[in-house]
Amino acid sequence: MIRRPARWIALGTAVVLAVLVGILFTRQPATQRLVKSPLVGRLAPEVETFDVDRYRGRFVLVNFFATWCIPCKEEHDDLVRFAAAHPDDGRVVSVVFSDDPDDVEAFFEQRGGDWPILRDEDGAIATAWGVARVPESYLVAPSGRVVGKITGGVTFEFLEEQLARLRRPAS
Repeated sequence: MIRRPARWIALGTAVVLAVLVGILFTRQPATQRLVKSPLVGRLAPEVETFDVDRYRGRFVLVNFFATWCIPCKEEHDDLVRFAAAHPDDGRVVSVVFSDDPDDVEAFFEQRGGDWPILRDEDGAIATAWGVARVPESYLVAPSGRVVGKITGGVTFEFLEEQLARLRRPAS
């Protein structure tokens, strides 16, 4: 008699686990999305090791990433493509979030990307920008104002849509 409840419990546990595994393997990966941020509309925070004013007149995408972050790895080819598509009017800047310098160097050597890479040793840059987790990106307008916070791995198409939206004349 004692065996029967144990079988039902085991069967119920197996069903719950099967459902959870099914959900995990069939759900869509986290993708980019624009989210609210107190920075939007304000001038980009100053960073000692990077002068964003140097890029006034160009869009700047400030991308917080880590080599151990799967969505960061997945978005990197799109960042390279975006940077190549906007040599005159756009710039990508990567901020390393809690990572080993040798891993970062190897990452860029293998995957490309010839933009500035900033180390954030003490987390001050991430704190100033309000970063919760990687990947997160901030789009800075040619005026130096933050115009969007993007969470999740970005795609080339999404970035192009954002630039097109921002370049449209206000109606």
